[in-house]
Amino acid sequence: MRQDGGYAIGDKVPMGKAIVYSLQHLMAFVGGGAIVPAMIMGLNPALAVFCTGLGTIIYLICTRNKVPSYFGVSFSFITPMAVVTAVDGISGALCGIVAVGVALCVVAGIVKLTGTGWIDKVLPPVVTGCIIVVIGVGLSATAVNSVMFDGGASETFDTMGCIVGFITFLSAVVASSWGRGFLKMVPVLIGIVVGYIVAIPLGMVDFTAINEAAWIGLPEVTLPTFSVNALLVIAPIALVLVVEHIGHLMTVTNLSGEDCNKYLSSSLLGNGLGTVASGFLGGPALTSIAENIGVMGLSKCYSTRIFWWTAAFAMIIGGFCPKLAMLFYSIPNCVLGGVSFLLFGLISGNGLSLLVDAKVDFNENRNLMIAAASLIVGIGMMTTGVSIPLGSFNVPGLLLAAVLAVILNLVLPKESQGEKPVTATTAAEGAGKVQVYDELVEP
Repeated sequence: MRQDGGYAIGDKVPMGKAIVYSLQHLMAFVGGGAIVPAMIMGLNPALAVFCTGLGTIIYLICTRNKVPSYFGVSFSFITPMAVVTAVDGISGALCGIVAVGVALCVVAGIVKLTGTGWIDKVLPPVVTGCIIVVIGVGLSATAVNSVMFDGGASETFDTMGCIVGFITFLSAVVASSWGRGFLKMVPVLIGIVVGYIVAIPLGMVDFTAINEAAWIGLPEVTLPTFSVNALLVIAPIALVLVVEHIGHLMTVTNLSGEDCNKYLSSSLLGNGLGTVASGFLGGPALTSIAENIGVMGLSKCYSTRIFWWTAAFAMIIGGFCPKLAMLFYSIPNCVLGGVSFLLFGLISGNGLSLLVDAKVDFNENRNLMIAAASLIVGIGMMTTGVSIPLGSFNVPGLLLAAVLAVILNLVLPKESQGEKPVTATTAAEGAGKVQVYDELVEP
């Protein structure tokens, strides 16, 4: 057990606590991290939940339980999936999903050959910290939209949704700040439960689908068919997943205080194989989920054993128990948005913590230019939902921000005194024990 009361990556967690921790992770991702994007892309949402569990298990096997992560559905594929589906149907679009998984495996092989030594040169703290901030703040629009506009389902301001979202957020904050013992470690679960209970008498929860669903069922599998369009339109999005993957891996490294960057090759391989398996079953492309990274930061539990439980529950709920699936589907958007404020805020705060702990000097022009370009472009594009069309490929905000930061870091001249000899890895070691609201705990 860690000195801050949490659990390290290799720690064993008692079964009772492990189940509660895993349910917290499940509730955090199942709405925005699986169901919503799957439905938008025309995929079976229950099968998508099943595939996230399967993909996570494949990932844990590939990384030999060395990297704590849960894999949900990537939003980056919504537009290209729609383009290919209109021409070749869902089965044709699935060919592109499989191709993305194969591409990730190829990148994993390249990293295996070249090593990870380039990470500290290409991704120093000023670049890493800014990318992490972009990930967290860039997702803020999703949380706001969920609370204030029912996840985009309403065009008018949702007053009751704001109230329930605020109660959910406040419940999680109270549990995290004033909770005792284990209750302090599961603020997201407490927030969602409280918000759900408050939403019931307000008519925000519909139990019809739950009552009508069967207790036992089988997942609906759709096999992919070969499509040239899918290879040309969907496969290039693998580049986006690589950027997301590296950014999330660096965030986990910084939060846990354990160097997960050195497992980049096996981590990408696990992501690729999981996506291939998902595509062959009729599921979506998978990516590590920011919500679950936020949950790890709040609970201070980084044990990979938790994600085995989470994956098992996802496979049971999504694949074999429709009634339980409907129960999770019934969680209102405003409740999920309420806890997302906390989760996305924690990720942003962690990026700022990395910049501070690495003593990045913003009096230096190069550091200021890197931050200015990446933060404004990335956050601006992500919060407004803008992407740059490039032929059949759309460049999202996170990718452009990362590319700008990396290029500027490599080409801008250093100050005469030189940069401080701090790498992304050593910065993570210093900022590893991050508590809620950026409170640093001595390792």
